Amino acid sequence: MSNPFVRIVEPLDPKQPLKKFFNLSKLEDVRYARLPFSIRVLLEAAIRNCDEFLVKKGDVENILNWKVMQHKNVEVPFKPARVILQDFTGVPAVVDFAAMRDAVKKLGGDPEKINPICPADLVIDHSIQVDFNRQADSLQKNQDLEFERNKERFEFLKWGSQAFKNLRIIPPGSGIIHQVNLEYLARVVMDQDGYYYPDSVVGTDSHTTMIDGLGVLGWGVGGIEAEAVMLGQPISMVLPEVVGYKLVGNPQPLVTSTDIVLTITKHLRQVGVVGKFVEFFGPGVAQLSIADRATIANMCPEYGATAAYFPVDDISIGYLIQTGRNKENVMCTKSYLEAVGMLRDFKNSSQDPDFTQVVELDLHTVVPCCSGPKRPQDKVAVSDMKKDFETCLGAKQGFKGFQIAPDRHNSIVKFNFEGNDFELAHGSVVIAAITSCTNTSNPSVMLGAGLLAKKAVEAGLTVKPYIKTSLSPGSGVVTYYLRESGVMRYLSQLGFDVVGYGCMTCIGNSGPLPESVVEAITQGDLVAVGVLSGNRNFEGRVHPNTRANYLASPPLVIAYAIAGTVRIDFEKEPLGVNASGKKIFLKDIWPTRNEIQAVERQFVIPGMFKEVYEKIETVNKAWNALDAPSDKLYTWNPKSTYIKSPPFFDGLTLALQTPKTIEDAYVLLSFGDSVTTDHISPAGNIARNSPAARYLTSRGLTPREFNSYGSRRGNDAVMARGTFANIRLVNKFIDKQGPQTIHFPSGEILDVFDAAERYKQAGHPLIVLAGKEYGAGSSRDWAAKGPFLLGVKAVLAESYERIHRSNLVGMGVIPLQYLPGEDAGTLGLTGRERYTIIIPEKLKPQMNVQIKLDTGKTFHAIMRFDTDVELTYFHNGGILNYMIRKMAS
Repeated sequence: MSNPFVRIVEPLDPKQPLKKFFNLSKLEDVRYARLPFSIRVLLEAAIRNCDEFLVKKGDVENILNWKVMQHKNVEVPFKPARVILQDFTGVPAVVDFAAMRDAVKKLGGDPEKINPICPADLVIDHSIQVDFNRQADSLQKNQDLEFERNKERFEFLKWGSQAFKNLRIIPPGSGIIHQVNLEYLARVVMDQDGYYYPDSVVGTDSHTTMIDGLGVLGWGVGGIEAEAVMLGQPISMVLPEVVGYKLVGNPQPLVTSTDIVLTITKHLRQVGVVGKFVEFFGPGVAQLSIADRATIANMCPEYGATAAYFPVDDISIGYLIQTGRNKENVMCTKSYLEAVGMLRDFKNSSQDPDFTQVVELDLHTVVPCCSGPKRPQDKVAVSDMKKDFETCLGAKQGFKGFQIAPDRHNSIVKFNFEGNDFELAHGSVVIAAITSCTNTSNPSVMLGAGLLAKKAVEAGLTVKPYIKTSLSPGSGVVTYYLRESGVMRYLSQLGFDVVGYGCMTCIGNSGPLPESVVEAITQGDLVAVGVLSGNRNFEGRVHPNTRANYLASPPLVIAYAIAGTVRIDFEKEPLGVNASGKKIFLKDIWPTRNEIQAVERQFVIPGMFKEVYEKIETVNKAWNALDAPSDKLYTWNPKSTYIKSPPFFDGLTLALQTPKTIEDAYVLLSFGDSVTTDHISPAGNIARNSPAARYLTSRGLTPREFNSYGSRRGNDAVMARGTFANIRLVNKFIDKQGPQTIHFPSGEILDVFDAAERYKQAGHPLIVLAGKEYGAGSSRDWAAKGPFLLGVKAVLAESYERIHRSNLVGMGVIPLQYLPGEDAGTLGLTGRERYTIIIPEKLKPQMNVQIKLDTGKTFHAIMRFDTDVELTYFHNGGILNYMIRKMAS
């Protein structure tokens, strides 16, 4: 070995000399024992992969010296153990790999060099929609429709699983990516190529962080960045600060893990943890199950951190056994972690490492809560929900306001549904979904919902039939324990039937609402409500007709469904009145923590996990029957509206092109704060009057065949037209919400894509202006690829969400950031100017560049290429171009 740390390699068990590990305790460096546990994972990966080329001895020293170097913007490489993808982001990744093979062949290289080097798993979980609910065969009907709509995509993915080495596909109907990762894919300690080392993962979904709850360091990256990791490149990252989050005390009996996570989300948003690791410690952690920890780690993107790490302890080891992992492997895992000082005892404060800063939460102070109506960090105590919603009704349009005139606050619209008369008002619940990886992985809240349903049914309560209720478990294990514990039938009686295994409502695959409900909402201009056990509730995400959306625990989802409105004070007002005229209050049917834990201990057992996961890759008959081509190069079908060879590599040569100054660029769009990837590249419905709809119609499709933007991510023609196509887009150039902008040369108001096409035909470059947190939300590579195809050369914003900034870099789009204390307002920018961005010949990370306006004004901005590696990608025109040149040369 050329590795300079070969001296610390030794067998874990002398009886098995071929199974070795890098024994970090043999470094004999006092700094190691003071490192946060999350940083120890980075250190081990750097030591094991140290080759003095991609990973250098100096990188190892920088990580060891974390206490000093964390504040110095030091770049370190990280090679994760594996990559995980879901199908919305996985399809374009496999499309890119197929196109890269074509490009390498054109440049004279060997196309079969393009293969995942780092193992990758792709879980198909984002394609299924809630088209059917409240029917005995809803699950089968939804799954049949999923296959009907996505057959082309699934055939393509099956081709990919055969054409590429090291790529495993988990078929549709298996569960949600993060729950499958937690219950099945995660190793905690890898046993590969003769070495033991910590499991770690990057994923193309921002909630990859959920796995941090099991002690596997992981986070979401852009799809483009993940492809580079799959091709053997390390992630180049700035050595992070680590915020120690100390948990003390015991939760109150009526509090759920969802309440805890919504409280932590708001707290850490206030602390400010963007770009940092959060590491949990303290005696309160020992009170939390792995499912509780995973729920907290899952919401990491919502509080803005890179990772939310719970080191491995004895509860983690117990979870591996509970979920049916091989006991001998689990014992090796424990032995390895003990040997390298990575097994944690949260009650032993002498193990507490150094942190950048420490914040604390007493779990006893947490109260039942929701978040909304438009952002996950806007926590509302359940006791304040009625008052808060009514305040939002009249407040100015914004994150906490709908600007409804006071005389319309009590508007009521009568409508007929299935032959019965009903009424809708502001605050009426029309969607109630138990959905999302955040909660469906957690037996305590799922069984809590089941027990509440049982008590509700026994008390004579029902849910109004027009409310779109649904239950989409994260894996087959959930259905198993809900059924075995006897609560499934009560959930079904209230309308919460299993409608599919996937993300569904959480990502906007909520399916259609009844026409009479939509007409009533539209007629009264009502602020209708969705309540979901999800992790995101941005405007336009859940459903176009639910302007208010609240995140809540699964039991609260059912409670609000029974009430039929969020304008209820559960402490003073009954949920409903039963047939005997008795008022039933929420406190009458709410299960206690002890009740839930007793059922969990009895019914969540290892045999369930073994039975479900032993057949996970073969159980889907429709998947098994798919016929996929066996060629190593993909044969693109020009008639396909799902899978298309992207134009990213057209005209690519081996020689590098020198980056040029961007001259006289027009502003395509001007935004305020918190523009999300949902705004930039929506995943939900394709509106019938949109450029994407016109394109699909021109290809002979009817509206019922449009499917969603998310499902069409393998087709750049659809995705470019869907860029900035969110119906809730707020562009400062236009006085109403919608996906339109001004084409300044003509003064016409056009759809964003049509305006961009006009600019492109005239040879005009484009930029986008934005405020704080540009690109917040889901990890979407098309939120960078789409603007690139529209001709956007740069974005100028006050700040960026981490993943989106790296995606822009990966596509060769320049992320510019205003200097501290400056923004569009202080600089007097209207967005109607033309911008010349001076690109110097010699670039450095985070250097200031000059921007000249056609008005004569000049100012400077920071060019947010944060590392030398990112500059290398920029010089190549993006990360994929860099990899193609590397493989072809």
